[in-house]
Amino acid sequence: MRDIFKTGDKKEFKRRIELKDIASFDDGDVHQVYATFALGRDAEWCCRLFVLDVKEENEEGIGTFLTVTHHSPALLNEEVKFEATIKSLQNHELICTFIANVGERLIASGETGQKVIKKERLQQLFDSIK
Repeated sequence: MRDIFKTGDKKEFKRRIELKDIASFDDGDVHQVYATFALGRDAEWCCRLFVLDVKEENEEGIGTFLTVTHHSPALLNEEVKFEATIKSLQNHELICTFIANVGERLIASGETGQKVIKKERLQQLFDSIK
C-alpha cells in the first residue's frame, strides 16, 4: 500500500440523482428522492477514491462499515457533491468521514471504513466461507 495520504486529505465526487437512485423497493417506488441506500453507495465510492490511489497492483479494498445520517432529502435531477476526508489511515485500514450537499444544503453525513489487503488473501477469505 502506497503511503501518499495523511489525515485531513480530501476527495470529491458529484452525482446527479437519476431514477435508479430513488427510494424504491420490491413493492414499488416510495418517493422520488435520493434513497439512503443509493446515498450510501455513492459515499462509499467517494471514499474509495483514496483506495484506488493507495492500493498496489496485487491489493484490493474491502468495505468494513458504513454509517449514513440523512439530514435533508435530495430530489430527482439535483446534483449532490460528496466530500470525503481521511479520519485515520493505519495498518492498511482507511477510515473516512463524508458530507453530501446539494448546493449549500447538507443532505447527509457519515463515515466509512475500508481495508486494503492482498488480493490473494481476499480470495482465501472468500473461499473459506463457501
